[in-house]
Amino acid sequence: MSQLALIGVALAVTFLAELPDKTMFASLILSTRYRPLWVWAGAAAAFAVHMAIAVTAGQLLALLPHRIVDAIVAGLFVAGAGYLWVSSFRAQHHEEAEAARIGAPRTSFWRVAAASFALIFLAEWGDITQIATANLAARYNPVLVFAGTTLGLWAAAALAVNIGAKSLNVLPLGWVSRITGTILLALGIISAIAAIRA
Repeated sequence: MSQLALIGVALAVTFLAELPDKTMFASLILSTRYRPLWVWAGAAAAFAVHMAIAVTAGQLLALLPHRIVDAIVAGLFVAGAGYLWVSSFRAQHHEEAEAARIGAPRTSFWRVAAASFALIFLAEWGDITQIATANLAARYNPVLVFAGTTLGLWAAAALAVNIGAKSLNVLPLGWVSRITGTILLALGIISAIAAIRA
C-alpha cells in the first residue's frame, strides 16, 4: 500500500467510524453551548493524544510473531465490524442533543477547550477508532497511520461542531456505522488471509 493510500484508508476508516460515535455527539452537544472552534480545539488535542497511544499499542503488538499479529488484527477488525453493525440499529441520540440546547454560559477559550479535551479524552478510551488505529499501526507505518487517523478524527470533530444538533435529523448515522463496519470486516478478512498464508 502506498503512503498516500495508507493515509487515505486510515483517514476514511476513522472518519466514518467516528460519525456515529459518542465522542462525536459529545462534540456536537458542546458546540451547541460554546463556540465551535473552542470545542474543536480541545477535542482535536484529545484525539491526537489518543491516536498516539493507539499507535504505540499497535507497535507493541507488532513485536509479536507476524502470523499471530495478523490473526489478532483480523479478530479485532471483525469484532469491530460486528460492534458497529449491532450498534447501528440502536436508537439515535436525538434527546441528548435537544437536552443540551440551553443558553450558553460565558466562559473563556481555555475553560471550554479544557472541558472538551477532558470529555473527549475520557470518552475515547477503548473506542473502535482507537482499536482500528492500533490494528493499522501493527501492520503499517505508524507515522502515516497516526497522520491519517488523526486527520480523520479532526475532520469528524469539525463536522460535528460546525453542523450542530440539526444534523441529527438529517444524517443516516446507522448507515454510516454499517458502511464502516463493512470496511472493517473487509480489513479483517484481508488480515485473516495474511495470517493463513504466513
